[in-house]
Amino acid sequence: MSFILEIIRLGIWNLRLHLLRSILTSIGIMFGVAAVIVMVALGEGNKQAALREIQNLGATNVIVRSQRPPESGSFGSSQRSFVATFGLTRSDLSRLQHFLTDAAHIVPLKAVGSEISRREKRTVSQAFGTTPALSDVANLSVNPGGRYLSEEDIIKRLPVAVIGTDIATQFFPLENPIGQEFRIDRRVFRIIGVLRPVGLAGGSGAALLGRDLNADIHIPITTAELEFGDIVVRRQSGSFSGEEVEISEVYITTNETDQVINTASRAQRIIEGQHPDLRDVKLIVPWELLEARKKREMIWNIVLVSIAAISLVVGGIGIMNIMLASVTERTREIGVRRAVGATRTHILAQFMVETGSLSAVGGLLGIALGVSLSAIISTLVPWILSLPGIADSIEGNVALETQVTAWSIVVAFVVSAVVGLVFGIYPAIVASRQDPIVALRHD
Repeated sequence: MSFILEIIRLGIWNLRLHLLRSILTSIGIMFGVAAVIVMVALGEGNKQAALREIQNLGATNVIVRSQRPPESGSFGSSQRSFVATFGLTRSDLSRLQHFLTDAAHIVPLKAVGSEISRREKRTVSQAFGTTPALSDVANLSVNPGGRYLSEEDIIKRLPVAVIGTDIATQFFPLENPIGQEFRIDRRVFRIIGVLRPVGLAGGSGAALLGRDLNADIHIPITTAELEFGDIVVRRQSGSFSGEEVEISEVYITTNETDQVINTASRAQRIIEGQHPDLRDVKLIVPWELLEARKKREMIWNIVLVSIAAISLVVGGIGIMNIMLASVTERTREIGVRRAVGATRTHILAQFMVETGSLSAVGGLLGIALGVSLSAIISTLVPWILSLPGIADSIEGNVALETQVTAWSIVVAFVVSAVVGLVFGIYPAIVASRQDPIVALRHD
């Protein structure tokens, strides 16, 4: 034990003799470790943000959505109006409810209206007739003071609505929307609740659904059928176009995630009976998207770590370079130690302690730097991009999310220590093989 402690003491003492050189040598390893941690933190942060957006669609959900087939829009230029009929029907909904008896929920959505107005304010948005179960199925929640749709609203066909946060901000910037009235097309509705902001806005989930969920309006599906029927008309430039869609979307919820794929396959077979090739119907399975995204992000993390690991290799080369120079400088010292009884193992161990210490110190400093950069980068980068001159050249809001993982810290430190030792073996072997007589003659 005393031998090992003495070797460690001598190794650290020799590093202290050339403190500046030792610090500069460790910087390569430090930046390599920091790069690995920051790269993984960026990849993991962005992955988690994307996965949250997909999970907000419901990991146990299967979404069946009506979509306009390509041929429905191919009308002659002289035709000033048309109505395209496509998508899910009430018969499709009935068959899904009949055959998917093991599903936890089957919730329909019916798109109605096109213009939202209150006094002089107007906007184009989308209202949906639905049932109270949608709040659980789509992970929706309402701000305090309001409520979501109820069974009583459905039974009585009440003209009530729950609005998205963007609609509330646009139409009621300085007042409480609850109890206020607004119009969907020409029908008057009373607001009973405001949805909490949904993270899907502008993200992966919004792209999948084809709309910003924060601009949605939910009304009782019975009211939607009574007030609007099945045709949604959109007017512009003196002409109008219409869509006749009985059911816009159906959310099918399973009890467990391992039932999702099977339920999606069964739902597809049921729908294909009336919609060959699914030309006007689309299935969205968030669980499949979630698993695929995880695999892509894992590959992306491997690529990022591999790129960052180049810095570790460069740092290792720096250690080898310095230690080889150190062997040359300390040739006479090695000769003296061999002359007084030190073996090749003693010399080898001393140089390995020095390289190990350099890589360990660099690794610890790199961990501190990497964690610190990861903590501030999500705030620093948006601030830099908001500076005058830079903000003008960037469209939209840029947000970076970082998440430091324990495995990246452990792996980065272990790899840095291994790199240091591997690149330090050769100089240590060179030092241990010095002929003591030749070494003593060295100036």
